[in-house]
Formats: sequence, structure tokens, C-alpha cells
Amino acid sequence: MSVLPDPGASRAVLVGTGRYEHLEQLPAVSNNVHALSGLLRGPLSLRLPEGHVTVVEDPAEARTVVSVVRQEAAEATDTLIVYFAGHGLVDGQDQLCLALPHTEFGRIETALPYDWVREVLLLDSKAERHVVILDCCYSGLALGRMSAGTGLADQAAVEGSFLLAAAAETRTALAPVGDTYTAFTGALLEALRQGIPGGPALLDLGFLYHHLRRTMKARGHPEPQARDRNSGAQLALARNHADLPAVPVTAVAGAPVGERPWPDPATIRTVTGFFTALGQVRVVSGLTQQAVSERSGGGISAGSVRRLLNRTDLPATWKTTALYLSACGVPAEQIELWRHVWQQLGTAEASPGTGTPAPADTVSEESRRQRLFSVFRRRQDQ
Repeated sequence: MSVLPDPGASRAVLVGTGRYEHLEQLPAVSNNVHALSGLLRGPLSLRLPEGHVTVVEDPAEARTVVSVVRQEAAEATDTLIVYFAGHGLVDGQDQLCLALPHTEFGRIETALPYDWVREVLLLDSKAERHVVILDCCYSGLALGRMSAGTGLADQAAVEGSFLLAAAAETRTALAPVGDTYTAFTGALLEALRQGIPGGPALLDLGFLYHHLRRTMKARGHPEPQARDRNSGAQLALARNHADLPAVPVTAVAGAPVGERPWPDPATIRTVTGFFTALGQVRVVSGLTQQAVSERSGGGISAGSVRRLLNRTDLPATWKTTALYLSACGVPAEQIELWRHVWQQLGTAEASPGTGTPAPADTVSEESRRQRLFSVFRRRQDQ
């Protein structure tokens, strides 16, 4: 089952290197990271809070990137997204290295080994899910030549994650002259912004990968690669805006409203996630705020709907939220699940030093030992 992450418990680190002292310039990379940042924070995608998306542009040192990823990995308890756009290089052991502004061709020590990022995700992350998106070259060919071996996904794999990687391509194909974005990221942004006609209600990573693969092939670009670990493909990055209801729940003749792709309250872990999902309920219903009020039979005004959806703290009573969910057409059994989440979040807020339910804030010692053992076994096999 596809799910959207709780934005209050998720983080994103977007790294882009477009200015180089010794390698070919990639001016579209700056557009990539800022457009993706705005999208992840906006209504067309995950609605991540402002402080939950960190952009690292043209980092001078490898440790700058690693430190930011480590910090966000420690704070995310639901999903951590790590994105990189820029040149990629291959070291003597066929390992992926991410090029930084001072990176020199043939001097891998001036780049950031991807393994450093991967080990942060393996050892320091509290997040249950990791999304790694790599839009970079993977080659030792001439400047401007972008290429990637078939082993890129294997080398960059992280346990409990979904890796989405741009495939090998020439410099021109990667960032055609005059284009705003690189080819791969441009196609990703297009899918998330416009939706995919005929696609599922939630654009999960598995579906996005296959869509991008078809899209890039049709445009004459090499096809992306992907790797799914522990059902990471079911994590969604947005609702499918090409699939949103054209008519409200009241006008769907003979179709049970419960069949609509309502947000799943079971995925809510934070107050931010609660209100984000509450807003998505109205989007799925196809109703305006005034229509929600009318369907409530006067129980909740349009102004009350607006105030409810713009709150940052939990309502002290359940009544208004229940009326809103019922008016939108959410089935009664799901409304009861919503009430349970509201109670859990309220209890967590009332507990000193607790902002979210305890299970979402901790990584068990057993889980940490398993990660360490996994890294040890991988090194022994090399």
C-alpha cells in the first residue's frame, strides 16, 4: 500500500554542485535543487515544513555535506530524502564519488565518496525510510561526457531505502543548452507537478521510476535505474494531480465514498502531519470549504473549516474535526482512527519533553546492532 510520509517527522537534504574550478560547469543544477526544494515544501508534494528541507549548494568540503546529512538523519524519524546533482566520478575501486567545486579529474581525493553518505544513513539515521536520488555522471570519460555503469544502483544501495539514479548520458543529453533543469530532474519535477494521467492516486517511487524510465526512453535519453529495499517503492512523493476528483463526493453516484484514496491516519506521527493530512482530505473530497460547511448541515462554518486547516496546535476538543471529516465524506470507521491519532498526539504534547509518540523517536539498540553487522558483513565480502 502506497503511503505519504508524515512531513513533521521527515527531512530532505538537497545537494547540488554546478560550479566547478576544474570540471565542466552545470548551470542547471542550481535550478534543480531550488525547484525541488520548493516542490517538497509546497502543496503539490509533501508539504515539508520550511526548516525540514536543507539545500547545500556548491559545498566547498566533503565534510560539509556529511555533517548536514548526519544532522538531518538524526532528526528524521519517518523519511529522509537525500538528493545530489552534479558530476560523478569513479575511483580505482569502481566506487561512486560525488564531485565538489574543487574536484579535479583524476584526483578522487578531492571529491566526496558516496560511501561516506551511505554509512551515515546506515549507522546514524533514525529514519525508517531513506530515499536517495542521484542525478550525476558516473564516468572517467572526457569532460562533458556523462556515463554510468550498470552497477551504480548496487554500489549506492542503502538498507531500508529506495535509490533512484539517472543513467549514463552525454553532457548535452543531461543538460541540453537552454533547458532550465537537467534532463532527469526535469522529468521528475514535471511528473510531480503535473501528475501522471491514468496513474495511481499516490505517486509512489516504484510507479515514478517506471514512468521516468518510459519518459526518458521516449525522449532519447538513457533509462534511469532504481533499487528497492524493504518496500521503499511504496513511499509516495506526491498525490497524483492528474487523478484528483473532478467532482465532489456528493456527486459520485453509486460509488461508496470509502473507495476514495483518503489519507491514512495510521501514517500520522506529528501535529504537522495531522494538519497536512487533514488538508488532503478536503482535496480528495473535491469539496470547497463552503461546500464542506453546507454538507455539515450548519455544524461547521466555512470560516471554521479555514481556521481548522490553518492551525498549528491540536484542537482541545474533537467535535469540529469530526464534523469536518464527516462532511468531507470520510467513512465513520476511518474517522474513529483519526480520533485515536488525535488522542495520541494530544497525550504526547502533554508529556514533558515529548513532541511525537515515543515509537517514532527512537531506534532500538537491536536495530542499530543489525545495521552495524550489515556493514561489517558487506566489508568482509568485498
